[in-house]
Amino acid sequence: MNTRELERVEVMGRVARGGLKLLDAAVMLQVSYRQVKRLWRRYREVGGKGLKHGNAGRPSNRGKPMKLRRRVLNLIKKKYSGSEEERFGPSLAAEHLAEEDGIVVDHETLRRWMLAEQLWNRQRKRKKHCKRRERKQHFGELVQLDGSFHDWLEDRGPRGCLMNMVDDATSHTQAHMGKEETIWAAANVLRRWIEKYGVPRALYTDWKNVYIRQATSAEQLRGEVPVTQFGRMCQKLNIRIIAASSPQAKGRVERNHGTHQDRLIKKMRRKAIDSYEWANEYLESEYLPAHNRRFARPPAKPENYHGRKPTAQELHQMFRLETERTISNDWVIRHNGLYLQLQPGNRHYGPTKSKALVCEWEDGTIQVYYRRQRIAFTELLEPKPQPTQTVPVPARVQPGRKAKKDHPWRRGYQNMKPWIPKRGSVGPLVGIPTSASP
Repeated sequence: MNTRELERVEVMGRVARGGLKLLDAAVMLQVSYRQVKRLWRRYREVGGKGLKHGNAGRPSNRGKPMKLRRRVLNLIKKKYSGSEEERFGPSLAAEHLAEEDGIVVDHETLRRWMLAEQLWNRQRKRKKHCKRRERKQHFGELVQLDGSFHDWLEDRGPRGCLMNMVDDATSHTQAHMGKEETIWAAANVLRRWIEKYGVPRALYTDWKNVYIRQATSAEQLRGEVPVTQFGRMCQKLNIRIIAASSPQAKGRVERNHGTHQDRLIKKMRRKAIDSYEWANEYLESEYLPAHNRRFARPPAKPENYHGRKPTAQELHQMFRLETERTISNDWVIRHNGLYLQLQPGNRHYGPTKSKALVCEWEDGTIQVYYRRQRIAFTELLEPKPQPTQTVPVPARVQPGRKAKKDHPWRRGYQNMKPWIPKRGSVGPLVGIPTSASP
């Protein structure tokens, strides 16, 4: 008996002992008075067994024949069973039974049959155990880069983003604070790392458009590999970018964020730092040297995999934004809302409809190159749009008023002035009657 039937037996027993009336029993069992009278009559005649459902313990009227069940289970044991990797699940087995054997059985029915015969279990297949990745063995072999958005300055200043770089082998850290995780924010922290240690071999980042982007449909058709502005800077430095598929994959820099969010915030609070400039000065002078002395560790192997440090001029030419623009017929190119008039110099003709390379630095400096040669230019004022002239409305027909019935606009072509062809002109259209035509 189920819980509902046991409750009915208990309530009917109280009615039999005189502790309840049938009206109260109907309220407790949430049934009508007529229904509780039927239950009471059945209880008096048979007892508590009479309140049990009549079909309990009997085979279902809609159940499959036992002969079919045995046939299906024999087919599963023969064709669709085996080890955990080889055996078919109930859904897949039901599909193949319908396609190959012509036996249609619902997958839930088949699941119950397979569970009863121990051909299937409810335990799901566990995910493959992931082993923690070991550190790289050399300093500069892999550096993890990520940005952490946090209330670094608390109520004293704006909310910002801390760009954080951590060496995978030694946990050496370089950080720079700014407003957002932009191209220039990533370039600035990478440039400071290069100026200190040299060029790393690879960067471990996440899948943000700053580092890696998806190819457009046109690039897919041409077979081109999409490259961001930051990716182009890394290509010039021969740095490989590796995108992590999850935050856990670059867990070293993620855990480093947690350390900064505890220690750095408290240290800046004591010094009342309230701006990005002051925070970056404190990072370089005090916080990062002390942090690296405390948390950095020696690499497994002493060889340093950093490349040579480029000169300041080389870094200046590498860390810039490069965009191709089309040269118009009047030697003007458009770039970010600016109109740049190129100067021909010693050229006798202009490279119109060709591509010019526009280079832009963080301070807003712009240079234009054509075939690797720098071209002078002057900035033009943006042309002002011409004001639209409104056409005056004739006084005879004002806006919002309908024309009269005898207005020329309402005349049909039959009532219009006949067309009389001149000497040497083409005759009237066929089918249009005129006074000149017979």
